[in-house]
Amino acid sequence: MVRLITHNLLACHVRGCTANNFPLVFRDVQIELKEAEFNEQFLRNFMPKIEWRALVDTAKSLNDQSLPDQPPERENVNEEFLKTLHHVLLEIHVEEGAMACPNCGHVYPISNGIPNMLLQEHEL
Repeated sequence: MVRLITHNLLACHVRGCTANNFPLVFRDVQIELKEAEFNEQFLRNFMPKIEWRALVDTAKSLNDQSLPDQPPERENVNEEFLKTLHHVLLEIHVEEGAMACPNCGHVYPISNGIPNMLLQEHEL
């Protein structure tokens, strides 16, 4: 399933597409909200790995405005913020649609929550 935690790690890998290939842009998506178990320590440990601007912009493109434009300083991270982050990263599921590279335009279809990231031989 495509959750924003996964999306935040994906980039286009078409041969020659090495600049402006992240984040992939969602197109014509169907979203489902699915409850997930909250794990505060996991979120605290994962936060430094997040490309924040990409996450916020992607969430906004999916009509979720809940994240601040800048992440809080580590010492100011509280449970309320972590629950909001948890919702955005783990409970928003893209079930159908596509992701497109902002550079080369390659489209990665999403079907039944699974992104097809495979490339044709001539794209490798």
